[in-house]
Parts: sequence; C-alpha cells; structure tokens
Amino acid sequence: MTEISWSEEDDKLATLAKGARSRIQADCGAAVRDTTGRTYASANVARENLTLSAVQLAVGQAVASGAVGIEAVVIFGDLTQIDVQDIEIVRSIGGIGVPVHQLGTTGELVSSQLT
Repeated sequence: MTEISWSEEDDKLATLAKGARSRIQADCGAAVRDTTGRTYASANVARENLTLSAVQLAVGQAVASGAVGIEAVVIFGDLTQIDVQDIEIVRSIGGIGVPVHQLGTTGELVSSQLT
C-alpha cells in the first residue's frame, strides 16, 4: 500500500479549509493547491435548490482561474468519509495520484487517499 505523506504546504491548505468552513458555519470546508502553487478554498453549500460540496466549489474556482492541474486537496469538517464524486472531480483535473486528506472538526487527520 502506498503511504500518503503530509507536507508543510498541506498545513496551509488545512488552515484555508478550516477558515472557509468557519466563515459561514458550514459542515465542511476544502482547499486545493494547483500545479503552480496557487490555492483555492471554499465551504459546502446546502440550500433548497442548490447543493455543492466544498471540493466541487474549490476545484471550480481553480479551473475558473486557469488551473490545469491539482496537486493536493485538504477537506476539513464533519464527514464520515470522502465523497466518491469529490475524488472523481479532483481526478478529472489533477489525474491519478493526487493526495486528498480529510481532517476532522478538531483538525485531526481522519483519512488520506490518492485519486
């Protein structure tokens, strides 16, 4: 099994994801780093007619800003597991082998997986 490492740059993503979540008291926040080192963060949106995950929104921001690849993702919040659809979205932009880290509400590493 492949070991997935945590880098110092992932600390920044954790801070951004936590901040995005806290800003609107959302269930979840996510941050992504593109292949040029730029970062994007968002919280999930759950309304009557609109439901988007934090990962969907953060990846969407990256793509809208011209990103052509994703280097890493950190998800911060109250999740039982990383959504398969979120993994697929990251894989569609970043390819195979992008680390996706899930942190719990107190910042503890819950899981890590590769796309």
